[in-house]
Amino acid sequence: MASLFPPSFETLIDRFASLPGVGRKSAQRLAFYILSLPEGEAEAFAGAITDARQRVHTCPVCQNLTDGPLCPICASGRRDNSVICVVAEPRDVASVERSREYNGSFHVLHGVLSPLNRVGPADIRIRELVERVSKGGVREVIMATNPDTEGDATAMYISRLLKPFGVLVTRLAYGIPVGSNLEFADDATMLRALEGRREI
Repeated sequence: MASLFPPSFETLIDRFASLPGVGRKSAQRLAFYILSLPEGEAEAFAGAITDARQRVHTCPVCQNLTDGPLCPICASGRRDNSVICVVAEPRDVASVERSREYNGSFHVLHGVLSPLNRVGPADIRIRELVERVSKGGVREVIMATNPDTEGDATAMYISRLLKPFGVLVTRLAYGIPVGSNLEFADDATMLRALEGRREI
């Protein structure tokens, strides 16, 4: 069946549809929205994409995204650099920061170990973490990867690599979410909640 839209518009739809979590109908809506923008706004949108691609890079210390020499966290003199929170993706930094309780530094892996997807230790930023720890001054590394098979495997692998440096390697506690009911907790969640219990 022939397309109802011009080839250039179909290409725009295809580009949106290639984004994670964007289906064909959503891509079509986004494409129509972009076409409805005034020319100046559409150019600013396209310019923002190009500008981000050209300027954003990884921080040489923590591997988070930045458009400066260092990311704002590494550039701050108020952070405790003796504690490193290891996360899988840059978006996870924002999740930890929202708690307003953590004042240490970060390390972003840009992925997790996944043999099924052919992602090995050389494909993510593990070497950079080991180099940071090997320089000394780090007393604790908090593994904050997701509580799934790949996240757990990554945490265990890194903990073994860091063992010779004598640093404390901890894992975030996982369990029953605040505000939920015990009756809805699955077995794995309940097990983690029991293992992560603490004195009150």
